[in-house]
Amino acid sequence: MKDDYKLAETADHEEKRSKKGRKNRDTEDLKKEVDLVDNSSLTGESEPQTRSPDFSNENPLETRNIAFFSTNCVEGTARGIVINTGDNTIMGRIATLASSLEAGKTPIAIEIEHFIHIITGVAVFLGVSFFILSVILGYNWLEGIIFLIGIIVANVPEGLLATVTVCLTLTAKRMAKKNCLVKNLEAVETLGSTSTICSDKTGTLTQNRMTVAHMWFDNQIHEADTTENQSGTSFDRSSATWAALSRTAGLCNRAVFLAEQNKVPVLKRHVAGDASEAALLKCIELCCGSVSDMREKYPKIAEIPFNSTNKYQLSVHKNSTPGETKHLLVMKGAPERILDRCSTIVIQGKEQPLDAQLKDSFNRAYLELGGLGERVLGFCHCHLPDDQFPEGFAFDADDVNFPTENLCFIGLMSMIDPPRAAVPDAVGKCRSAGIKVIMVTGDHPITAKAIARGVGIISEGNETVVVIAARLKIPVSEVNPREAKACVVHGSELKEMTPEQLDDVLKHHTEIVFARTSPQQKLIIVEGCQRQGAIVAVTGDGVNDSPALKKADIGVAMGIAGSDVSKQAADMILLDDNFASILTGVEEGRLIFDNLKKSIAYTLTSKIPEMSPFLFFVLFDIPLALGTVTILCIDLGTDMVRFCLILKMSWVFLRSTISFWRLKDDLFVNEGAFPLQLTESIVEFTCHTAFFTSIVIVQVADLLICKTRTNSIVKQGMKNYVLIFGIFEEMALAAFLSYCPGMDIAIRMYPMKPMWWFCSVPYSFLIFIYDEVRKYILRRTPGGWVELETYY
Repeated sequence: MKDDYKLAETADHEEKRSKKGRKNRDTEDLKKEVDLVDNSSLTGESEPQTRSPDFSNENPLETRNIAFFSTNCVEGTARGIVINTGDNTIMGRIATLASSLEAGKTPIAIEIEHFIHIITGVAVFLGVSFFILSVILGYNWLEGIIFLIGIIVANVPEGLLATVTVCLTLTAKRMAKKNCLVKNLEAVETLGSTSTICSDKTGTLTQNRMTVAHMWFDNQIHEADTTENQSGTSFDRSSATWAALSRTAGLCNRAVFLAEQNKVPVLKRHVAGDASEAALLKCIELCCGSVSDMREKYPKIAEIPFNSTNKYQLSVHKNSTPGETKHLLVMKGAPERILDRCSTIVIQGKEQPLDAQLKDSFNRAYLELGGLGERVLGFCHCHLPDDQFPEGFAFDADDVNFPTENLCFIGLMSMIDPPRAAVPDAVGKCRSAGIKVIMVTGDHPITAKAIARGVGIISEGNETVVVIAARLKIPVSEVNPREAKACVVHGSELKEMTPEQLDDVLKHHTEIVFARTSPQQKLIIVEGCQRQGAIVAVTGDGVNDSPALKKADIGVAMGIAGSDVSKQAADMILLDDNFASILTGVEEGRLIFDNLKKSIAYTLTSKIPEMSPFLFFVLFDIPLALGTVTILCIDLGTDMVRFCLILKMSWVFLRSTISFWRLKDDLFVNEGAFPLQLTESIVEFTCHTAFFTSIVIVQVADLLICKTRTNSIVKQGMKNYVLIFGIFEEMALAAFLSYCPGMDIAIRMYPMKPMWWFCSVPYSFLIFIYDEVRKYILRRTPGGWVELETYY
């Protein structure tokens, strides 16, 4: 379909019936024929939806007489009238809505931009200030320009861009191995900053396959195994009633497995048929063996397909089971319709009258299963008498010549798209990490609420307004909404809400489910969360999720069941369609944030000793201990590994200043034959080399200090081989620049005595001990003044 259609007349089986000459079929009966369409990509409804010419709702997404572009017709045929084309279709409106949205800056981009503005301002202010000061103090303008450039270069965190890019890239690579494919590198950190997750239901929180969840037979509810690997509890299959129920569910069923799947696990096999019949087929195949063998044993003779008028499906089969009649009639459909056609019921394999007490038990079970958000079907059968229906009897499904009343009720089977096994634990971890999880789905509120309770989005014991009203036996309007921690909001209610009312819901309810939502409403919910100051992640797989995916701070699409539109709009793709994989991104994102803070702080630690020589030179006329070229050597050559932080004073400068005078005296004594001007020049540049190596040695201490933020380095250990390599690389490069022939001409660095390398070691040891003590206090007294003043 490329357009939206309004159904005018359904025509399933029309040709077949016309050939049989059914005379009592008129136009009105024809219009009641049912069609099924799969709207999951547009609305999120996991089950196929019925379609007919009858107008049923003002909302185009709710009414039954419209079929949409991009949806699939899974059963039936129809004639329709085109009512919308192109951008006017529901799909076109969603595409227009998504394309009109502009993604804002990510949190890390905002923070880095803010940081750069501060650093730039400080660098320019200090550089210009000391340029002016140097001119006032009598230096010429060229020397002032050198001071200006040196101070600005010393302040610029030139390694920040490389640090951020490398950290994000390595993390994205690790996440890809854990089924999280990142399209936008900045999304890695954004996910770590997430405070609210707006999650779709179908295919994200659930397994995206209808599964038999419960059965009611022998006047008792039995729980089926809905786990993904069939590792759950098993019900009692020894009852004769279960044998009758499973036989009926297998025979009164049009679904079949596709060919060449014998070696494929039953749950993963592809099925031709609607979702409910596929669920029954897989359940019977797992519990009772081959359904195809069962059908060969009971060949089908006649069939009445399901339609919206009768609300049941019926088939007649040959029966070769000893002790039973030669023909077996089986029927399934809406439970209340099936029960109305029954006069007896099977209990413990024996048929007995269907009295009022058993009908009450049926109603209680039906309400309980329906309240769980499950789709319930009723089953019955009838052993047709051999004297009335002998072998070879001509059964007519059009002009019915066999009984459809006074049948024998067997039981109920209910189906649901069950939660993924890992989701409840993932939701719990999200809560413990301070992340609020909101379900936003196009499915029915009852189903959505049941799944929300199953996965922990609505906690056990937390009540909605409706539940509180029922418990207190008062009208819903008399209950204060803020008394309920949990909240289920229907799309029609959301449509009537003002932004302020939506904000009130988001603010005062900790557990929220939005059901029957349109694509535009999903977008409104995301914007409402962002108004609360939340960093919002949105998960989804359908076309209807694309506007919200694009508007969110980070959009997460499903890689298997996700539509191409949702994948294009998202920043990250879950390759296994599992909500639990999001936790991987959250953990990695928070680790990235932690590492970046240490990296940025480490980048700044070398700035104090780089700037100090210029400041002391200008203010106190102390000889310049570090040149501009040497600063570049530190910044571009030795500062290769940035994973750390340090809080230290300019011990290196003080120590190197003292060493300068000793060095000058030593050189004058031993090199007295040189001219005074040449000797002083050598002294100056040798001092630059000593100061340079001192900074390198202290930066090694910085790396050890900043490897952790709270743990002791003794406990943490040195298992980061890249870091170890970086330490040796720094030292080797410093030695190369100091002793390689030609460096005195190229960058004015001169060889030093071996003892001069150890000038800064005492101070490196001192700051290391200081930081170990600081971390110890942080661990012993969390939240104290030390943490408030020194923790970053």
